[in-house]
Amino acid sequence: MAHTDNRTMRRVLHREIAGTIGLVTDEHDFRAMRRYRTFTFADHETYLKQVESLLRTRALQGSHTTVALFDPEEYAEFCTHKGLDPDNPSSRTRFTAQIAATGPTLPYDGRPLADLVPALVDEAVRKATWEYATALLARLGACTSCGEDLGRAAFTRAAGLLVRILDTAPPGDRHLVCSVTGPPETLIAALRIADDGAALELDETEALEFTTVLALGLATESPGGLVIRVSAPNTPDRVYGWRMRAYGLEPLTAGEVFDAYCTDIESGDLISPESNVDYCAPPDLGDDKPAHGHRH
Repeated sequence: MAHTDNRTMRRVLHREIAGTIGLVTDEHDFRAMRRYRTFTFADHETYLKQVESLLRTRALQGSHTTVALFDPEEYAEFCTHKGLDPDNPSSRTRFTAQIAATGPTLPYDGRPLADLVPALVDEAVRKATWEYATALLARLGACTSCGEDLGRAAFTRAAGLLVRILDTAPPGDRHLVCSVTGPPETLIAALRIADDGAALELDETEALEFTTVLALGLATESPGGLVIRVSAPNTPDRVYGWRMRAYGLEPLTAGEVFDAYCTDIESGDLISPESNVDYCAPPDLGDDKPAHGHRH
């Protein structure tokens, strides 16, 4: 009887344990892991099927599982730094525990792995974009004239502009995209906001990442832009935006917004506009931007 009770208690405790699996998401990374003798999977497709089966089983048992992005290069660096044997399952477990705390992760919510993997990769790109933009802002240092931290000042200004954009937008769900062009690559951040008629709902992490990328564009006066799409029931979607200019935002005309959305990026050919969409000029932000550069 006591033995049965112990097994029952262990099953109950098992459901209380949250787990993390480090997922090798693409074929290239999978081949890199195949060099380890203890990584016994023969092909990526079989590996993904086995992972999905494990996730479903844990979910049916009432266990919570987090999926983390497993990068073989970062894993090798981790093992070198910690003095671990990379061809040891316990080393992979330790690395997975670390990325569960610091890396891109998503909770398994029952969706097919084919849908979860792109979402996990997007999460990794978002995190990398934010970390890179944050590092560049930090490198700007202090203003030589007044001593103010340039990155912090740009972030404050970006946050203020974002509030103005949201305050002046018509009712409806909003989808904002900010892009900043510069070496070595273009940084893109997106922000989705739901409007239930009483309040706006947004993801705070997403808002932080978006504001950081916008701040970088403002601080460095890099080429870039910001567009917003507002969707509400029984009304056409409204699309408008701004280009980044001299530490501020300059409105795009309705024609410029139309051209941007109705031109193929690669070929330059015109494409048909979406139905039930108004390409329009943005509302006045009432922005008292400085004449140029840093505000003292």
